[in-house]
Amino acid sequence: MARKKAKKVAPQQPVAQGGVMGKIHELKTFFEESKVEIKKVVWPSRKETVTTCVAVVVVTLVIALYLGVVDLGLSKLVAFILS
Repeated sequence: MARKKAKKVAPQQPVAQGGVMGKIHELKTFFEESKVEIKKVVWPSRKETVTTCVAVVVVTLVIALYLGVVDLGLSKLVAFILS
């Protein structure tokens, strides 16, 4: 699949760093560069997003179950030692 090539941004002339106009120019440059970078992002499909979400939920539940069992075991051990 052919991809569109991003426009090459010509090097900007240095602007004096002082004053409001310098800050406005920096902000404008930031948004122009951000727009170019956002076009490079490869967003996941809906199927990939759902699959990843399910994997995260399953791993979280397994770890929570493991930590719950360990906590219960240690609390029973401490209760046995102290009684």
